[in-house]
Amino acid sequence: MRYKVTFVVGLALGYVLGTRAGRERYEQLRKSARQLAQNPAVRNAAETAGQTGREFAGKAFTAVSHKVGDAVPDSLAGRVRGLRNRVGGGAGEDDWGTSNT
Repeated sequence: MRYKVTFVVGLALGYVLGTRAGRERYEQLRKSARQLAQNPAVRNAAETAGQTGREFAGKAFTAVSHKVGDAVPDSLAGRVRGLRNRVGGGAGEDDWGTSNT
């Protein structure tokens, strides 16, 4: 219960401070966030994190499939196999429905 009250108080405080800052400050923050997201270093870090996540997902699938056997659905097995077999990050969407950009 204490966490709910803390969350509601934080939400109310954020709303009040946000309305006082106004539209100009909102646009300023949005512009800064967009510039940060378009920074090549940030994009490279995000791409590296995505590739690392896909590698760990493949390793986890392999470990689980050895223990579980044929109980893994074919649709999931095909997706993970597709991720593991893919050599480079091409344009478009991967088997999970996310973009590789």
